Amino acid sequence: MFMGEYNHTVDSKGRLIIPAKFREILGEKFIITKGLDNCLFVYPMEEWTNLEQKLKSLPFTRKDARAFMRFFFSGATECEIDKQGRVVLPTNLREHAKICKDVVVIGVSTRVEIWSKELWDKYSSNAEISYEEIAEKMVELGI
Repeated sequence: MFMGEYNHTVDSKGRLIIPAKFREILGEKFIITKGLDNCLFVYPMEEWTNLEQKLKSLPFTRKDARAFMRFFFSGATECEIDKQGRVVLPTNLREHAKICKDVVVIGVSTRVEIWSKELWDKYSSNAEISYEEIAEKMVELGI
């Protein structure tokens, strides 16, 4: 399981150090794709395969299903970590997440998210206000 929050920087070649705890779980190859909320989603291959199977079962006749699949799969790229624990973030993904230099890498159960520090700070400060409301809704869902 992925959890925790780590601050890192992207170098001039677009490389990012992946936290050691996350590297162990991600394995040799993994998928990075456009995420929601202007971040990047990172999946271990097994989790990506599971998600791919679920998405393939969506009805392609639905416009919203086609749009989501295009968004999700068009940005996906298979990545590997180098000997220094870094991964190259492709330019299109950095642009999607508005990543220039400072980033926050967070664990979210079955995936890792990569955020520009600026967007993460903004998201976190806005989310803090509504955590109590979110918690109440989770109770309604039986969590």
